Amino acid sequence: MLNNFKVILWDFDGVLMNSNAIRGMGFEKVLADYPVEQVAALMNFHELNGGLSRYVKFRYFFEEIRKEKITDEQVVELAERFSVIMKKLLFNSALLIDDSIKFVKQNAGKFRMHIVSGSDGTELNALCAFLEISQYFYTIQGSPTPKNQLVEQLLTNNKYPLEQCVLIGDSINDLEAAKINNISFAAYNNPTLFSPDIINIEQFYQ
Repeated sequence: MLNNFKVILWDFDGVLMNSNAIRGMGFEKVLADYPVEQVAALMNFHELNGGLSRYVKFRYFFEEIRKEKITDEQVVELAERFSVIMKKLLFNSALLIDDSIKFVKQNAGKFRMHIVSGSDGTELNALCAFLEISQYFYTIQGSPTPKNQLVEQLLTNNKYPLEQCVLIGDSINDLEAAKINNISFAAYNNPTLFSPDIINIEQFYQ
């Protein structure tokens, strides 16, 4: 199903690692002093928009849910508190998704692979190094740069022919990033995204 491509762009959370629930826990901990119903509204937004960064989600919480202004400095402070929590909870190789990681390891010589994630880029590079998977990817990139831009920059900098590239993701934001940049999309680990118009991957290995 992927043999027609030469370049694979991987999302991280929910695709290479079972980390979406832990990301959600991080938002709940950072925002523990705010009304439960408001945090619940953010959690719904978070679950529907897994590919968006924590920076976007914290800003959404204050500007759209609480109808308050928030400065860039305040967003960064919240993101840093979130990162501290993530470093305690995510540095755990048991959270890796065996199916997709096996595919990465067995096909690293066949495809040029990159990670483009909504997770913080610095944190993500440290996590991949800890998990000993960095060597399988040519680049590992994350927020605060939005995923659409990360993909655009990656394609431009490497001069990849668009028809040779596919983005594998589990969220509507991943699908949008692929569409905006005119590359193929493969939905993985989220059957609600499956459709005849895209590549649908239930499992790499049975």
